[in-house]
Amino acid sequence: MLDSASCIAAARAIKSARGLLIGAGAGMGVDSGLPDFRGTDGFWRAYPPYARLGVRFEEMANPIHFQREPAFAWGFYGHRRNLYRVTVPHPGFHILKTLASRMEAGAFVFTSNVDGQFQRAGFSEQRIVECHGSIEYEQCTSGCGAEIWAAAPTRSFAIDEETMRAALPLPRCPKCRGLARPNILMFDDWNWDPERVVAQEKRYSEWCDVISPHELVVIELGAGTAIPTVRGLCERWQAAGATLIRVNPREVEVDTGGISFREGAMEGLRQLMGACGDLEG
Repeated sequence: MLDSASCIAAARAIKSARGLLIGAGAGMGVDSGLPDFRGTDGFWRAYPPYARLGVRFEEMANPIHFQREPAFAWGFYGHRRNLYRVTVPHPGFHILKTLASRMEAGAFVFTSNVDGQFQRAGFSEQRIVECHGSIEYEQCTSGCGAEIWAAAPTRSFAIDEETMRAALPLPRCPKCRGLARPNILMFDDWNWDPERVVAQEKRYSEWCDVISPHELVVIELGAGTAIPTVRGLCERWQAAGATLIRVNPREVEVDTGGISFREGAMEGLRQLMGACGDLEG
């Protein structure tokens, strides 16, 4: 359980805020049943075939495979796309939407997740930054100049789960018919097309321009320190004067003035919502 003083402080910050910034890391999806790639053991628990092959997440999430063995590359990303599309966002997403609906400026989402879960939960595409890209979009591997395009919405991948290779045909560029890849920022990735994320960040900057940090509450969920993009953004808002509420089952430390809860995303949000109700009551 969250301690009562922290709950009251968080509920008051939420009640008085004009806008909500949601910072979401990999831990946000765990309560929906999505795998946690934290550490090599976490990745191998989620994908035992890669444990047998001795391939770590950082090695698998590398664009070199699209050059050397495209079916192996799409085996990984196709399997993930299949999984993400059938995953139902957990109730914590609805809680965030409810909290945001009570605020004049609404919410903006900043996430390092590529799973599209916020869109599936009903958040506006215009209010999301996916700083590492999205598995629901593709780009050409040949550099033909094609713009990023949305992945076929009904396509699923047939994956041999012994070899983790995708069956043919593989996704192709609509302009040149060359091999496509997900529009996701991978490790050692010099060819990622950031155009879509740049447009998202422009909309985010415009939203930031009309709200003061002191009018903002930041709820950070499942964002760790291994890849600290989301965590760092939330901490910068706190340094500027926003109230930071950090929900994390492990790395829960927060600077003075912040509020931290050692909980998973869904349970932390459920208790925060309860505290808000108690305050109103």
